[in-house]
Amino acid sequence: MTFVIDGTGASEIDTGVAFLDHVLSSFTRHGLFDLTISATGDLELGDHHLVEDIGIVLGQAISESLGDHAGIARFADIRVPMDEAIASVVLDLSGRSYLVFDADFSSDVVGDLTTQMVSHLFHSLVSNAGINAHISAQGENDHHLIEAIFKAFGIALARAAAIERSDIPSTKGVLTQN
Repeated sequence: MTFVIDGTGASEIDTGVAFLDHVLSSFTRHGLFDLTISATGDLELGDHHLVEDIGIVLGQAISESLGDHAGIARFADIRVPMDEAIASVVLDLSGRSYLVFDADFSSDVVGDLTTQMVSHLFHSLVSNAGINAHISAQGENDHHLIEAIFKAFGIALARAAAIERSDIPSTKGVLTQN
C-alpha cells in the first residue's frame, strides 16, 4: 500500500472486494489523496480479515504521513449528502484514537462488502492512525450511506491534515499516539 496525503486524488485499488474498492476510491478522490492498494486475503472465509487488515495498514500510513502533526489544522467536520442519505464526520487528529460510529444498515451486504465491516474498517483505521472520529449517517439506501461516509471521511481528513499554522496544535506542545 502507498498513501500520499498531499496527492491528487489518484488511486489504484484492488482488494478483491469490488464495493470496497469503489468506496476507497471515493475516499481518495474527495480527500485528494493518492492511494495504491493491492490486497489479497482469505475471502473464501468472508471479508473480515481483509477489511480489518486494510484498515490497520491505511491507519498506519495516515499516521506516518502526519508525522509530528506540526502545522496541521487538527480538527475538521463535514456533512456530505448522497441522494436521500447524509453522512457526518467530525475528526480530531489528536494522536488518541476513539470511534463513535452511528449508522444503521438495513441489509447485511452491499455488493460484495459485508455492512458490518464498514464500522470495523473505521475502527481499525482510527486505532492505528490515532484519530478521534465521530461518524454518523442517515438514509434509506445502504450503498448511498456507505459511500457518503467514505466521501465525508476523506474530506474531513484532508481538512484536518491541512497545513494552516506553524506549531503543533496542542496546549501540551506535542500530539502523540497512545
